[in-house]
Amino acid sequence: MLIVLIILISFSAMGYIRIQAFSNAEKYVSIQVNGEEIKRFIFDPKLVGQTIPIETKYGFNLIEIGDEKVRVIEADCPDKIDVKQGYISNIGETIVCLPNKLVVEIKGVKNDSELDIIVR
Repeated sequence: MLIVLIILISFSAMGYIRIQAFSNAEKYVSIQVNGEEIKRFIFDPKLVGQTIPIETKYGFNLIEIGDEKVRVIEADCPDKIDVKQGYISNIGETIVCLPNKLVVEIKGVKNDSELDIIVR
């Protein structure tokens, strides 16, 4: 009985974590350069198709906002792995450009968070 109970609790916990981690509700995009967040925005239908240029001393990246997804469409890094990765849309997914020290990450919104549609 004890083993069955432990197995049931384990599967319940895994299900709860999966639901919380991959929830598509209330998410935002965080754009970081060299470990510092420089922009963040929530997904909004008005932003679909908009591009965000990120130009720093490390390099240039152009980020495109899609319908509940985001991608890097242009970069001046030599390998362009970030461009080849394509869209990300789930909480916890990231796009990384090491030469330009850029990280684009989708995060979940916490209830006490104050986010604008887009911060420039």
